[in-house]
Amino acid sequence: MIKSKVDILISTYAIFLLFFVHGYDCKIVQFIFGDSLSDVGNNNYLSKSLARASLPWYGIDFGNGLPNGRFSNGRTVADIIGDSMGLPRPPAFLDPSLNEDIILENGVNYASGGGGILNVTGSYFIQKFGLYKQIELFQGTQELIKAKIGKAKADKFFQEAQYVVALGSNDFINNYLMPIYSDSWTYTDDTFIQHLMETLRKQLTLLHGLGARHLMVFGLGPMGCIPLQRVLSSSGGCQDRTNKLALSFNRATSQLISDLSSSLPNATYKFGDAYDVVNDLISNPNKYGFTNSDLPCCSFGRIRPALTCIPASTLCKDRSKYVFWDEYHPSDSANELVANELIKKLGFKPINQTGSASPAPAMAPAPGGN
Repeated sequence: MIKSKVDILISTYAIFLLFFVHGYDCKIVQFIFGDSLSDVGNNNYLSKSLARASLPWYGIDFGNGLPNGRFSNGRTVADIIGDSMGLPRPPAFLDPSLNEDIILENGVNYASGGGGILNVTGSYFIQKFGLYKQIELFQGTQELIKAKIGKAKADKFFQEAQYVVALGSNDFINNYLMPIYSDSWTYTDDTFIQHLMETLRKQLTLLHGLGARHLMVFGLGPMGCIPLQRVLSSSGGCQDRTNKLALSFNRATSQLISDLSSSLPNATYKFGDAYDVVNDLISNPNKYGFTNSDLPCCSFGRIRPALTCIPASTLCKDRSKYVFWDEYHPSDSANELVANELIKKLGFKPINQTGSASPAPAMAPAPGGN
């Protein structure tokens, strides 16, 4: 009788162990490459970086309400899309707790505020990861996982994973459109976009060589309408040239993704373009339940641009009604609208059936407001 119970326990444990190990083979995770619109904390671990979301009131509507590295009051677009697909939220690559088991369960986010397609982009932020550096870090991640579970299982793991690449706005706003960068006088609008496409083609091809088979590239929104661009214009309106650059970038990137999808073996590459809906949101905020689409919710009174949200800033009374959180970045509510548009356009379906979408955060009371 005792032996029978022991045998049962051993058999049960063996079945559990097989299921657990098999889970490593089957669970689909995501790897995210991007800039501040997708950063979940990497820059907070870069001690010299000038692009950090480490101060209140960043993260006020996320989790415990403390800064978590996201450049918003709440979730990123990648957070929301991943949630809808039942994918775990990948931690920042520089998170000290990251290890092989966490990578296998959750994937990794390499996004870095200030980063761009080009290495030189955002250099005045001192520390940031551009896309080439993020891919290099991903290569290191792969070596760790291969050492953990073997090459065959690791190859399968990375080929089944989902990939997000979301960069480009910094290449314009924090490079080409700033006269301190040589790119501003080296290229014309058309040749600069061609330069970006040539670089991005190499980067996405490199990712394919590392196993990326299911990949989505985000397009740019009307970046000439972010509060920072408006306040720098004489009229306070959107910067037309900047918006035209975003549209040109989106057309070129869409064509690039189409070319790569047809030429790279087993590649399912998608282009996520939400320019039109964001442009309509900014032009007609009331249509979408917003009341303000030109000012940041978190601002430093009449001193603009303050560039970042700081503890001395004043918050708007209802953050769910503002399109922009700070001078650069959308609010959680705007990110949700963008994410839902991309989910609808691209037909994303749940992947991990055990996953469930996280609800939109409840807005905490504003500490002061206008």
